[in-house]
Amino acid sequence: MTAPAGASRSGAGPVTVRPMAEADLDRADEIFRVAFGTFLGIREPRTFFETADYVRTRWAADPRAAFVAEVGDEVVASNFAADWGSVGYFGPLTVRPDLWDQGIGRRLMDPVMDCFDTWENRHLGLFTFSHSPKHVELYRRYGFWPRFLTAVMKKQLTGAAAEVPGRLLYGDFPAAGRPDALSLCRALTGAVYQGLSVEREIVAAQAQGLGDTILLQGPGSELDGLAVCHCGAGSEAGEDVCLVKFGAVRPGPEAPDRFERLLDACEWLAAERGLGQLDAGTNLGRPDAYRHMIARGFRTMLQGVTMHRPNEPGYSHPDAYVIDDWR
Repeated sequence: MTAPAGASRSGAGPVTVRPMAEADLDRADEIFRVAFGTFLGIREPRTFFETADYVRTRWAADPRAAFVAEVGDEVVASNFAADWGSVGYFGPLTVRPDLWDQGIGRRLMDPVMDCFDTWENRHLGLFTFSHSPKHVELYRRYGFWPRFLTAVMKKQLTGAAAEVPGRLLYGDFPAAGRPDALSLCRALTGAVYQGLSVEREIVAAQAQGLGDTILLQGPGSELDGLAVCHCGAGSEAGEDVCLVKFGAVRPGPEAPDRFERLLDACEWLAAERGLGQLDAGTNLGRPDAYRHMIARGFRTMLQGVTMHRPNEPGYSHPDAYVIDDWR
C-alpha cells in the first residue's frame, strides 16, 4: 500500500536515504498515519488505522528491508520491502504531506528495488490507490503495471464457529517440529506459484506475537491449506480484528472445497481469540475465490489495484484460491 509520493520536483532540500533504525519507529509510524489519513480526508489523520501497526511489525520482520528518507536530520518518509521467495512486494511507502510531489518517493524506490535484485524475486508487486493517476504513473516508471482490482474485505462474526477437522496451529508445534512445518508450507505455496514462500510472515507473526498460522492437514502428508493470521491490537489487524495476511489452498479439482474449509478455520481462529471481525483480501484475477468470499458474507471495505512487474498475473489467475494483503 502506498500513500502519495511525489515524482517531480526536488525543493525539499538535500534528501538522505538510509536503513530504518529502531529510534525512527515512532516518527515513521506518525508519518504513515498522517499521510494516509490526509490523503483519504480523515478529520484526525493521526488516528488513522487506530490500533493497527504496519511500521513496527514490518521493521521487526526484516530491519534490512526498511528504509527512511531524511531532510536535514529529520525523518520525513519511509518504505518497506518484503521477500516472499520468488515474489517480492513493497509498501507502505509514505511521505510527510507537506513534502508531497517533491521527488522523495522516488528516492525511496531505489533501495527496495535493490532488495528485489539481491533476493532475485521473479515477480514483483504493490497495492495502491486505483483512483490516483499520480500513484499509478510513479510505479509504472519502475516497470510496474496495473492489473487487478483488489478488494480488502471484512466479515462481522457472531457467535462461536464450528471446529474444523485437521486444523493445526504453527504456534502449537514444538521448536524442533517447526522446520518440518515450514517445509510443508513451502511445498504448498510452491504448488500455487513456483518458488513462492511466506515463511517470513509465518515466523514474524509467531516471533512478534502478532497472531498465528493455520495449517490444514490433507489426507496424506501434504497440507490442504494455510493462513497467516494477525490478531488484535498491535498487529496489522487492529483491535477486535483477525486479518488474513496470506492464505492459500493446494491447487486441484478440490481446491474450492479446501478454500471453504480454510475460511472456516480462519473464522474459528477469530472466534477462539474473541475477535468480532475477519478481514481478508483477494483480487478479481481470482474470480472464484472472490465469489466464495462474497457468498460467505464478506463485503469490501477498501478497494485498490495491484501493480505487477513484469506485466504478468503471477499467482493471480482463475484457478488460484489465494488470500493476500500487499498493503
